[in-house]
Amino acid sequence: MKQIKQHRLIARFAVENSDNFEVITIFDDEIQREKLDKQNPTLMSISPKYTTATWFERKIKDDFGIKIEGSYDNRPLVHHERFPTLNPLRKDFQDRSLKFDDFTPYKYEVVKGEGVFEVAVGPVHAGIIEPGHFQFSQEGERILHLDIRHFYTYRGIEKSLENTSLLEAREMIERISGNESIAYQLAWFDIVLQASGVEYDEKLKKYHCLLLELERVIDHLTDLGFIPNDAGFGAALSFASQLSEDTRVFLKELCGHRFGFGSVGFEVKEYDKDRILDFLNVLEEKVRWFEDWIVDIPSVWSRFDTTGTLNKQKAKKYGVLGVVARASGKRVDTRDNLFYKKHGFVLQNETVGDVASRFKLRIKEIYNSMRLIKNFIDEPSMVKKPVKFCDGEYMSFVESSIGELFVYVKLKDGVIDRFYARDPSFINWQALYLMMKKDIIADFPLINKSCDLSYAGSDL
Repeated sequence: MKQIKQHRLIARFAVENSDNFEVITIFDDEIQREKLDKQNPTLMSISPKYTTATWFERKIKDDFGIKIEGSYDNRPLVHHERFPTLNPLRKDFQDRSLKFDDFTPYKYEVVKGEGVFEVAVGPVHAGIIEPGHFQFSQEGERILHLDIRHFYTYRGIEKSLENTSLLEAREMIERISGNESIAYQLAWFDIVLQASGVEYDEKLKKYHCLLLELERVIDHLTDLGFIPNDAGFGAALSFASQLSEDTRVFLKELCGHRFGFGSVGFEVKEYDKDRILDFLNVLEEKVRWFEDWIVDIPSVWSRFDTTGTLNKQKAKKYGVLGVVARASGKRVDTRDNLFYKKHGFVLQNETVGDVASRFKLRIKEIYNSMRLIKNFIDEPSMVKKPVKFCDGEYMSFVESSIGELFVYVKLKDGVIDRFYARDPSFINWQALYLMMKKDIIADFPLINKSCDLSYAGSDL
């Protein structure tokens, strides 16, 4: 029997036009559009076929007041217990602030049964971290179910960017998620070039990709410290954090900011090629020492192996992205193209899909990123800063350290009419509970950190 290929769902979001609402659904090989009547907007859910459509549709309902039919989960997503009864992305909403409404309890998904109890973790955590709530159903130490709730810091980014120019929008876009600043800037820059018709100079592109790979190295190094730390080996955190900090300081030396803010622009800043090569050679030597060190610690791998497993079938069903996908044997990486391959890109994979796989994959990707950075080194270059942008719809895809991020911009009368960003975490958060099914609650921090998902990136 011939197997029918299922599209990969990338994003599903709404746009308000003068006479209708339009729901745009982006798949890996097609775009679908549905126009809805403004008086009684109703949308049929695709969540029975595409599981991760659930959060997209809940967000559409909260943002625009569009009724969703046929979904198994119609709870609010970004509307929390005292969120006012309004839809902030409608054009007629112009208030500068929100007034709290009466408290409405949120109904968590929990497992019932004899001996089953609930454990609430968050939304406030014992660390410098955005708010996020995790509601566990437990039988002793064993996790039966996990219900995740985020979106506590509704920042109004989509609304705030309306009626701004593309060039003005960069400072907000680059701050959507701190560990993906350069990735978001690259998505913004791609849309700037599309809307202006300016060609992407290859030397400038190489410089931007060099910065992107350096950001990936920083984030992966951070994770390589935190993952063993959550398995009880704090020395790894100290060592890897030093490597990560050294690389972040080097990023500032290269582009002027620790997080790369303002680094993706229309010209290549001058840099010392030999300094980059020397830094990378020293870093690679230290990473290889770190790898040899960790590999020889059985107690760490006893916690890593078979913990938090996401098999390839479930990874495909949920359309997961980035390291989470590739550690489960799924070949998905926006960098898998001719430009990147020409400069030494090799798509890295593991197959088991557990914490160990995600840890080992990050090490592989660091080596590949360092090789890419060396090959991206080139002469200074620039493109002319555009002054005019054509109205229309523009989309961009960039492989951040977490996975493929997607940005959509609709320009009307020369300014942004609709801005939408789908962080890879928005997809991967929905699959996290699948990794908990056979593990104990003490493994939750370890599994969660091995995925390195962004709270801020999802909470626009």
